[in-house]
Amino acid sequence: MPFNADFEQSLMKVEKPARYVGGELNSVMKDPGEVEVNFALGFADTYEVGMSHLGINILYEVINALPGVWAQRVFCPWTDMISVLRESGEPLRSLEGGMPLCDFDIVGINLSYEMCYSNVLAMLDLGRLPMLARDRGDGDPVVIGGGACTVNPEPVADFFDLFVLGEGEEVTRELCLLFARHKKEGFSRAAFLREAAKLEGVYVPSFYEPVYNTDGTIREVAVRQEGAPPVVKKRIVENFDAEQTIKKPVLPYINTVHDRCTLEIMRGCPRGCRFCQAGFAMRPVRERRADTVRAAARSVIAATGYDEISLSSLSSGDYSQVDELVGGLVREFSDQRVSVSLPSLRIDSFEKDLAAELQRVRKTGLTFAPEAGSQRLRDVINKNISQDEIIATVVRAFESGVSSVKLYFMIGLPTETMEDLDGIADMVKSIREAFYSVPKEKRRGFLNITVSASCFVPKACTPFMWEAQDTVETLGQKQQYLRGKLKIKGVKFNYHDAATSFLEAVLARGDRRLAPALLMAYRNGAVMDAWYEFFSLERYMEAFRACGIDPAFYANRERAAGEVMPFEHLDCRIGKAFLRRERDRAYEGVTTQECRKQCHACGLQDICGLAKKQVNR
Repeated sequence: MPFNADFEQSLMKVEKPARYVGGELNSVMKDPGEVEVNFALGFADTYEVGMSHLGINILYEVINALPGVWAQRVFCPWTDMISVLRESGEPLRSLEGGMPLCDFDIVGINLSYEMCYSNVLAMLDLGRLPMLARDRGDGDPVVIGGGACTVNPEPVADFFDLFVLGEGEEVTRELCLLFARHKKEGFSRAAFLREAAKLEGVYVPSFYEPVYNTDGTIREVAVRQEGAPPVVKKRIVENFDAEQTIKKPVLPYINTVHDRCTLEIMRGCPRGCRFCQAGFAMRPVRERRADTVRAAARSVIAATGYDEISLSSLSSGDYSQVDELVGGLVREFSDQRVSVSLPSLRIDSFEKDLAAELQRVRKTGLTFAPEAGSQRLRDVINKNISQDEIIATVVRAFESGVSSVKLYFMIGLPTETMEDLDGIADMVKSIREAFYSVPKEKRRGFLNITVSASCFVPKACTPFMWEAQDTVETLGQKQQYLRGKLKIKGVKFNYHDAATSFLEAVLARGDRRLAPALLMAYRNGAVMDAWYEFFSLERYMEAFRACGIDPAFYANRERAAGEVMPFEHLDCRIGKAFLRRERDRAYEGVTTQECRKQCHACGLQDICGLAKKQVNR
């Protein structure tokens, strides 16, 4: 990479230089003279997190498969490297070609988590791009946002030229080809954005303007550009099985968060847990065929030498071919000492035979997410599992040789009481008793239970998007109460920082008025906010006060049924009336059957029918 000599010396002083040098096995190099569109594929977190992100790995191969288009990776530098870049005067560069971010045609940044927004600003700033979209000219890169947070990207709308809503494979190809044509004809940013806005799934925020009521709520989101659609629909890849899979991923020099072969087997989730944004926003449910997944596994293992295959989805146990796929992969790869894991197993989809298959190569623990401790609250959130199913499942796991169990819960859920928290402790005790009820000859090792409790954050495109979040003080009290209840031998308790969850809630349902506060917080030192050691809520509270913003208005206020949301003009394809019905059912304590067994008219009926035909044909 074309660094100056002083910078190369400074590079040796950072914690992990390998984050920044590139040159990894399977990274794509192209002749710059034959490249028509240079695409910076950015991720607003560290190299280790970004290289483990499935979406980034997919888009890297999708974009680089296009003739004349070169996708080069850029990650947010760690704090030591940020200091080096600022002191040396070097810009943030790509890993493949060493290009400064400002020299690219397109800069695409994945928005996977609201707490990474300050990192977006750091990347633009260090890359020498104008941070505000309105300040960019025809010679500056087009900055695109994509990923999970585009369900409501309004708090960061001022920093992006456009967003891709929904699934990115098809629309990213279309945007690259459109850019190439405009570049040949003499690039005009305004003309490109007008034509890009005609593509399904493309949202150009400068074409829209929120209009506010006197009480601070939104009256409407007005269209300010002729020809822009009044509502932007998310993009859906309908023929998921035929879409490109990962075949030859880049092999990092250093350990990453998920250092393994990750293969996507299913998109969407049929279950409808009422707090889960991904479960609704990623509908409809579509599957990859087992033979498609096995072919991808052969390619990835041959290209990388990984010793673990992780079958990824929101609910892997609901994959209709799970037994066939797991059994086939274990039989094919066990001689190579390659294990198979299912990281998203539901308790009611776990079978003893499946557990035995997963344990054949490598003995691992299992992870389940009961989410709530009482049956009443599980019914409220539509987690259709019973206490008896939970205990029967862990017994099957213990009998198959498992002795380590991770349990994920959520606190602060709508209607939660202290009795629900007691239920978490009671469930842990029952699981502990279940372990010792298994005959000694079937048990292995000593029991370890890890209980993790996250804080409920109301999110767009869910039945709970109207709810108020518990205050930081209330969440803290509940955490300490549960901590006392879980002082049990062999049990470890982890919980998420309540202050971080509060800011996440502000941003998750926020609007464009938050942008000046985000920019001020960044200029006052905010970066790597997803990392506890760097996050400062007070830094953001100071920015909110300076900008005249009450963050509780966004986080701790229940929304009226008819209130216009900041994301009202962005269609996640799930009907608002359906979400409201699900909220009403939650307060009635009534569960909803999974959608593949009974359609509930969420808004995707026609597409679901097409997806089913493709899977079953």
